[in-house]
Amino acid sequence: MTGDDTVATVFYDGQCPFCSAYVRLLRLRESVGEVILVDARQMTAETLDLVDRGIDLNEGMALKIGGRIYHGDECVHALAMLTTSSRWFNRLNSMLFSSGRRARIIYPVMRAGRNAGLWLLRRKKLDLRNPKRGGPGGVHDTTSSHD
Repeated sequence: MTGDDTVATVFYDGQCPFCSAYVRLLRLRESVGEVILVDARQMTAETLDLVDRGIDLNEGMALKIGGRIYHGDECVHALAMLTTSSRWFNRLNSMLFSSGRRARIIYPVMRAGRNAGLWLLRRKKLDLRNPKRGGPGGVHDTTSSHD
């Protein structure tokens, strides 16, 4: 196993208040060690690699660890299995998502909350159709439907 195999990289939408709070509250470093949090709006080389692999970060967060990529409900399930129960949020996260079946049921509700939150805050979704030309943060305007 290489050094990179032991690093956990979490890709999330930094403009989403729910996503940002989730990754901030999750105490992954306590159980995994090195954790890299990547705001997908920055369109780093790693983010573009996920996009090239067909991972739609508007449909869910992603976790890259041990040479594997977990996306959406699989991501929160894997995160629940990796964290310790040392804090109230981790215990709640584990209770909700340690079952893959529960994660598959609950995650679409979380994603809908993210989409509603972005809409209410008039924030833009990630533009993953052509992120290299998507401008700052690789986003496109979804606020025109507010008028």
